[in-house]
Amino acid sequence: MKHLLKISALGVTLLLWLVVMPVSTNAQMSKVKTVWVILMENHNWTGNNAGAAFGAPDIKGNPLAPYTNRTLLQTSAHAEQYFNPPGNHPSQPNYLWLEAGTNFGVLGDTQPGQPQIFTDQHLVKLLEDAGISWRAYAEPDFGSPVFDNCPLDFTFLDVEHLAFVYFNDINDGLNPQSAECIAHVRPYYQLATDLADHTVAQYNFITPNLCHDGHEGVSPCDANEPADNTLRSDTWLKQNVPLILESDEYKEGGALFIIWDEAEDSGKFSDGPIGMFLLSPFAKGGGKRGFSNSIHYDHSSTLKTLQEIFHVEPLLGAAADPETKDLSDLFKGDCGDQDCR
Repeated sequence: MKHLLKISALGVTLLLWLVVMPVSTNAQMSKVKTVWVILMENHNWTGNNAGAAFGAPDIKGNPLAPYTNRTLLQTSAHAEQYFNPPGNHPSQPNYLWLEAGTNFGVLGDTQPGQPQIFTDQHLVKLLEDAGISWRAYAEPDFGSPVFDNCPLDFTFLDVEHLAFVYFNDINDGLNPQSAECIAHVRPYYQLATDLADHTVAQYNFITPNLCHDGHEGVSPCDANEPADNTLRSDTWLKQNVPLILESDEYKEGGALFIIWDEAEDSGKFSDGPIGMFLLSPFAKGGGKRGFSNSIHYDHSSTLKTLQEIFHVEPLLGAAADPETKDLSDLFKGDCGDQDCR
């Protein structure tokens, strides 16, 4: 009887350990050293194509997105059922969600200070406290000057696509000369320099400008680029993704997530699915062939995965929900590309 009690107690302890400990059991995911996230705009992956009426057609199978439908699909692990959080529109709430697992009650596009967010419970602050480097690369809008300060309005770019500068601990009380902000929020052109110099951060968040992120109804843009916003954004990916994939940091332990911020279709497709691609030597397919699953994910899943990769806690906002699935199924397990079950 005593032996049975000991076994039972051991079982309870093991069960409690499994429940309490963060889920980070994927052997290949744990090898990731450097992460890039590229956030695109305003297209469903699949749906009823209602967004096409105003320049935001579905991406899957669309001839306006040849790079995405050929190269990315053939070389990435991607999710067929990835959504923005329910009812989380327009853009800014989704950028905030990827940073903190919540929209802080924001359901509009605003500039910093509207609101000013007073919390240190967001991803890049947890990374910084853990000694993990981070950088945001923002591409100035077409015709706008390159910023050399902390961008806190719409002078240089669509600032609602830059969640970090809404946090008081980054913007130093809405100070455009915030040293913290300037050190970490950089013009996009610097990414190529950092890759060449091997000074890229461990976590990198990339926001293309309005002409390149797929946003509908944008004018003017470079006349030498495609006139259609969907094709223009797909072309930007074709030209810029290889800069990352050819870097030593990617080849030696990188993971690139390419995600769309929100859905644009109607009815049951108003929250997605939206596009989500993972390119990594550690992804299923190894960056040489495609893999897909139909697990239900949203931006909470990405945030949870990033926290697991970098081992930072506590899990933030909806990432801490026991129902939130991480993206570990897109990574190889101990059985390689195969399901280990």
